[in-house]
Amino acid sequence: MDALDRQILAELQRDGRLTVTELAERVGLSVSPCHRRLRALEQAGAISGYRAHLNAKALGLTFEALVFVTMHGADRRTLDAFEQAVAAVVEIQQVQRLFGDPDYLLRIITRDLPAFQEVYDGQLATLPGVQRMRSTLVMKTVVENRPLHL
Repeated sequence: MDALDRQILAELQRDGRLTVTELAERVGLSVSPCHRRLRALEQAGAISGYRAHLNAKALGLTFEALVFVTMHGADRRTLDAFEQAVAAVVEIQQVQRLFGDPDYLLRIITRDLPAFQEVYDGQLATLPGVQRMRSTLVMKTVVENRPLHL
């Protein structure tokens, strides 16, 4: 990956709706070489997809919680079962496996506290292999969806 590829990626992070013509103009290439580089970046996995970034608050999803999960054990079968089950909970926006204790961090967004409680009691409490869960509420998001620094 050279400086031109990094510039293409930076432009796409700023505006993923750019046409290839607009992108080529911004990075100082003609359309064909820009298109070839773009396809190569996609095929290499540097670009994993394109999507709209939605504003949760504008859509009425105003409650955010972080849930820290400690597992009973760390055997592969338990972790696989947990990860498969947690991936099916649509209110969970992000799941990260951590080193040490806790084992996982879940980021959950819902309409309000009662909706979070439904998710917690109905889905999180039944996740396989969980020893303990601790929750904290997000007061304010300071930085979110920052472009990667290339």
